[in-house]
Amino acid sequence: MEDLNDIAAFVAVVNAGSFTRAAERLKVSRPAVSKQVSRLEESLGVRLLNRTTRRLSLTEAGRIFHLQASRGLDDLAEARAEVAHLQTQPRGLLRINVPMSFGILHIAPLLPAFLQAFPELSVEMDLNDRKLDVIEEGFDVSVRISDLPDSTLVARRLAPCRHVIVAAPAYLERHGLPRAPADLQQHEVLTYSLQQSALQWHFLGPCGQPEPVTVAGRLQLNNSLALREALLAGMGVARTPTFLVGEDLREGRLINVLANYKSLELSIYLVYPQRRHLSPKVRAFVDFLAARIQDPPYWD
Repeated sequence: MEDLNDIAAFVAVVNAGSFTRAAERLKVSRPAVSKQVSRLEESLGVRLLNRTTRRLSLTEAGRIFHLQASRGLDDLAEARAEVAHLQTQPRGLLRINVPMSFGILHIAPLLPAFLQAFPELSVEMDLNDRKLDVIEEGFDVSVRISDLPDSTLVARRLAPCRHVIVAAPAYLERHGLPRAPADLQQHEVLTYSLQQSALQWHFLGPCGQPEPVTVAGRLQLNNSLALREALLAGMGVARTPTFLVGEDLREGRLINVLANYKSLELSIYLVYPQRRHLSPKVRAFVDFLAARIQDPPYWD
């Protein structure tokens, strides 16, 4: 395989018209350039230049090789420039993966401003409540809501994800207000099937004492937005993140029951593959989101 530096030296000699001028442009010695061209000819098994004391001339093979090599070097220079451009400002396609309800409520509304701020970027957002393999699926960055980030990925914590026990006023009027976690066993509990410990709920009481309880109900859902609709319809009690029901609590559409008991608390992370050089598009998205979702989060 021919050395790329030898090819570049040959093209420089032809373009400059002499070994001396080519050496000056390449900032190397004349013998070094001559050696590179000779090595290239030996590798190709053909003479490229006719050398005399007064002038250089291309052989037929030299003319063909110079034409194609020049094009190849130009293409390579353009490719390098494109890569350098990618590494200096956000551009290209950004593929992100987010939990469905969180993405709809808190990521999608931010995308217009993000795309306006970075006009050379385009975004492909995957909404999925199941934990996907970021690397295998080819995502640049993922939003994760969990207790611990994936150790194989770089993780940046954005905010806590608090959970509260809520029900609609109409439901509480019919079934009464639970006063302690154990009371939930007498209630119709709506559960999110993909949630950690979906039927085993753990609480810390006002004095810090643990109070676990096993819950049950006739309706399980794998989507938080559907769970919220069931709550608003007065179908039962649910443990749900405040990012989903913060506005409902403020407006009185849902009531926070067992407020003296601490329930499940996770964290919201941005995770992305470990890379030596973080691409500008990923850094732009991470910084953009971190400036808007902080601790405490706006929905709390």
